[in-house]
Amino acid sequence: MRPKAKNNSVSPKKKNVETNSEIKSETSSSVETLSGLNQEAEDQFVLELYWCIQELESSLEKGKVQMKQAQDISKSLNTLKSNTAPLIKKRQIMRNKLGNYREKMMQDEQKFNKQVTSVKFTNTSNLNKTSVFLRKANNIKQNSVKTDSELNKQSQDSLDNDRSIVDKNSLQEFRFNFQSAKMKPGKDKKVAIEKSSVCELNPWPEYIQERIVLWDKLKAEYDAEIASKEPEEITVTLPNGKEVTGQSWRTTPYEIAKNISQSLSDSVVIAKVNNELWDLDRPLESDCKLQLLKFDDPDAQQVFWHSSAHILGEAMERIYGGCLCYGPPIENGFYYDMYLGDKGISNLDFPTLETLYKGIVKEKQPFERLEMKKEDLLEMFKYNEFKVRILNEKVHTPTTTAYRCGPLIDLCRGPHIRHTGKVKAIKVTKNSSTYWEGNAEAESLQRIYGISFPDTKQMKEWEKFQEEAAKRDHRKIGKEQELFFFHELSPGSCFFQPRGAYIYNTLIEFIRGEYRKRGFQEVVSPNIYNSKLWQTSGHWQHYADNMFSFDVEKETFALKPMNCPGHCMIFDVRNRSWRELPLRMADFGVLHRNELSGALTGLTRVRRFQQDDAHIFCTIDQIKDEMLGALDFLRHVYSVFGFTFNLCLSTRPEKYLGDLALWDLAEKALEESLNAFGESWKINPQDGAFYGPKIDITIMDALKRPHQCATIQLDFQLPIRFNLSYVNESGEKTRPVIIHRAILGSVERMIAILTESYAGKWPFWLSPRQVMVIPVGTPFEEYAIEVKTKLWEAGFNAEVDTDSSDTMNKKIRNAQLAQFNFILVVGEKERNAGTVNVRTRDNVVHGEIKTEDLIEKFKLFKERKDRNCEERFQ
Repeated sequence: MRPKAKNNSVSPKKKNVETNSEIKSETSSSVETLSGLNQEAEDQFVLELYWCIQELESSLEKGKVQMKQAQDISKSLNTLKSNTAPLIKKRQIMRNKLGNYREKMMQDEQKFNKQVTSVKFTNTSNLNKTSVFLRKANNIKQNSVKTDSELNKQSQDSLDNDRSIVDKNSLQEFRFNFQSAKMKPGKDKKVAIEKSSVCELNPWPEYIQERIVLWDKLKAEYDAEIASKEPEEITVTLPNGKEVTGQSWRTTPYEIAKNISQSLSDSVVIAKVNNELWDLDRPLESDCKLQLLKFDDPDAQQVFWHSSAHILGEAMERIYGGCLCYGPPIENGFYYDMYLGDKGISNLDFPTLETLYKGIVKEKQPFERLEMKKEDLLEMFKYNEFKVRILNEKVHTPTTTAYRCGPLIDLCRGPHIRHTGKVKAIKVTKNSSTYWEGNAEAESLQRIYGISFPDTKQMKEWEKFQEEAAKRDHRKIGKEQELFFFHELSPGSCFFQPRGAYIYNTLIEFIRGEYRKRGFQEVVSPNIYNSKLWQTSGHWQHYADNMFSFDVEKETFALKPMNCPGHCMIFDVRNRSWRELPLRMADFGVLHRNELSGALTGLTRVRRFQQDDAHIFCTIDQIKDEMLGALDFLRHVYSVFGFTFNLCLSTRPEKYLGDLALWDLAEKALEESLNAFGESWKINPQDGAFYGPKIDITIMDALKRPHQCATIQLDFQLPIRFNLSYVNESGEKTRPVIIHRAILGSVERMIAILTESYAGKWPFWLSPRQVMVIPVGTPFEEYAIEVKTKLWEAGFNAEVDTDSSDTMNKKIRNAQLAQFNFILVVGEKERNAGTVNVRTRDNVVHGEIKTEDLIEKFKLFKERKDRNCEERFQ
């Protein structure tokens, strides 16, 4: 029976985001408590308030904050604990000190996989025996920050008389929706812990056994067919050139690995046979080249995570009994989608899933491959409408493959790891709702994400990495440093505030300056085109769903998602001569792509963006030199940022357009340019675009995370589609070649990568906060303003702190925390001598220097784009 699309499906939205409408609803209820909130809103506020108090007090107890910062936190705590402070003031402090505290609370819930919904005390005199957090939750004092020992000495009378927002009438019951690692049920209190209600189904769904019966029958037939094949001697060539003999239809890659060494056979994840990924236990069929890939290989990682997804799928079937949909590997881990009708999945289910998952791993269930007829697959998956759709809509061959591990049988190309026992560490990371194939009109599905490794040590490293990555999250830093923000009224389109706009424009000016040196000509092209242009380019047939289109005067128009068709029009505006080539066009035009709302992720996936986009129109003979120039360009830019990068040549795919001889010539030119470039590179066979080979560039940031930003790609087809030509030296019309080229890629995405790579500590030339001038006292404010003005007029982002309520040391610390590259302290001595006293955000003191000399130093730092000028100041 076909599952019906849910009309009440809700698209993914951010939870725990405080809105004006929410605040309004809190205060507009007709049923209010003494705090002015309705009971539900008050309960939620109490939860948030005490969680924030706990976090702030924890930061003090750890002793990792400076004295001034500690004083500031103490002051905030006093306000949060005050009975008289306005609610809106408390909320403001909570946001300023902890950012999106609601999201962090959710992360804590997910971390511990449980949730305390109520806490009841049978005897308030025993409160001191409860956890530190519970004592504080019931004993908030107005005037000072109490230590744990002071709280323990608090008398019962003062507890009864202390009327905080939570303790209006008694302490017999305190309700809140938060768990703490320290909260454990004791004999003097009853803690109601919300647990998952799911468990493994008994019996399993009927379709599991029905699948297995058909599989066993067909697998027996297949095994008999393989056994009947007459083996022949074959030669297997290893990467080092060594040749190994084997038998066709008998010898497997795993056997070859085991003959080399036991340790190799234990660590290898997957094989590659003639550049095709191949199961380790699948017999070889003829003479071949064999590679044995370990987990550190990107292809092996994808296979490992794909197999891990199948194990998750087995656990999901055995717990939920729904219809599995897609379960692919992703950049870091895997997920599986399941249709459950109106049912949902909770993070409280994660422990149950992980327990069953680990049980499946212990069983070392082998992954078995079987090529099946389409009609047999339709029979096998008749219970699952989603698999039937895939077979009917996407499988256009008489046969395709399925894989089995334990009771799970799934439609899958493979390949997979040998058995489930290869997974040594697993973690279910999150869950979400999604739509079938991303179509908001289709069924709503439940998605579960996970991560796995072949070594427990790798899992621990990943967890530490996640902690560091969370600290560097560009969305968090962007908010803290007031660089950018997003709003629901324009999803996927970023608002860059002045400091963020400075970074944005500085990056563009950096590339623009290089254009002049490297012979690029900047153009400006329209944002809106008639759909006829996109039909000519071929984008309309394949990309229309990702474009914002609309009707104007009975014609369909669309916002441009890329610049290349417009550049083709500029090239074709008149006849071109061979003397004009190579013609290098650059464009920073605004682009729009209609990304699904659920796919939008900060600056890394947006709907509105700009690229340092360029298209080079050249002859076949000029490809090598132009490629070499593009490679040199990206090396220069990435060295300024401090990025390392990897290069990969992607060659002609199985399905390609154009002349084979032209492809061979182009690939040879790319290979020669890579060799001349002097950096190491790899080949990625058959991974080029259908319209031309390409060079893939992957950069590595400070956390050694890979990002693909740059593009250098040949295109033979677009000149044909637009009928482009130039007049060659013989006076004949000749077709040019187009090179698509970008270095930053999306400027928005590059800002996200730089933000996280630098952890918000921007290099001087790119920093929106370059200099803070601080007078030692009020009498020297005029001189401080004078210094700031000189620096500003010289082109630097300079500010001055004249807040008389803060001490000089507090101002210095504030500037350092705000990541000002340099802090200039001025007093009487500096005013008399026309100097400033220089120190850095890392508290390195460089001493006194003339203001004019400092400006010259700054100009040099900016020109050189020095990443460490604070250290190399002298």
